[in-house]
Amino acid sequence: MNANEPITVIIAEDEPVQRRRLARLLGAESDVHIVAQCSGGRDAIMRIREEAPDVVFLDVQMPDCSGFEVLREVGVDRMPVVVFVTAFEQYAVKAFEVHAVDYLLKPYDEARFKVALDRARAQVMGRAGGDVPDADRMRSLLAEMLKEMVPAVAAGSRVSSFEQIAVKVDGAVRILRVDDVDWLETEGNYVRIHVGKESYLLRQTAARMESDLDPRRFVRVHRRYLVNLSRVVEVQPWFGGDAVLVLRDGYKLRLSRTYREHFHSRLLSDRADRSEKEEVT
Repeated sequence: MNANEPITVIIAEDEPVQRRRLARLLGAESDVHIVAQCSGGRDAIMRIREEAPDVVFLDVQMPDCSGFEVLREVGVDRMPVVVFVTAFEQYAVKAFEVHAVDYLLKPYDEARFKVALDRARAQVMGRAGGDVPDADRMRSLLAEMLKEMVPAVAAGSRVSSFEQIAVKVDGAVRILRVDDVDWLETEGNYVRIHVGKESYLLRQTAARMESDLDPRRFVRVHRRYLVNLSRVVEVQPWFGGDAVLVLRDGYKLRLSRTYREHFHSRLLSDRADRSEKEEVT
């Protein structure tokens, strides 16, 4: 491309408000042309292949597949310049700080957006000018991130790298450690996260949250509840095959018979894993 040609951009963001905001910010730039807006990862894969844009603003967390899965499906060699958009600080790995790739941590302001866009512009112009080292560096970085951030499914097991949750509290963003979470409760398209005596509402489906959490630590015990296994201190029988879980702080949760067998298998496995670690130490 030359200096007179606009930079073509695809937005891949599942939250309508965030998608509209990105479109507004990008639309205010005279040298930017938005060629597609996608609400999910699968659509993003298709449009990136069709449009071959210069830049993609790519949400990490999307309902059908993650931003990292988009990279994997399209292929590192065919990916445009990537600016990741995420509400979770754990995805802001050191590689994102290199100008070849950047990230926007929600909620971001206009100044931070402009920094990311300027970095993307520089990378696009570098590619157009035949700056092969930068292109090679980007491919290397993306390949490294894919290796680290997209968990491989092997032998039917999965280990999550999801260690923090960002929630909004009175206009600010609070970072919760996953280890501190006692249990989670679904409320429509939201999840209420219980940490001690406090609770926080997050716009996220329970199914998506469950897929992100480490299944060795968190297990579904009811269609509405996910519990941190380390918080369970007692299981009491109840009616109709159901049971009641007593948590460390005395709080009680219903264990549905639908999930009882899976819960017990995970609980026993969790206790065995802990005993093994204690023996080693």
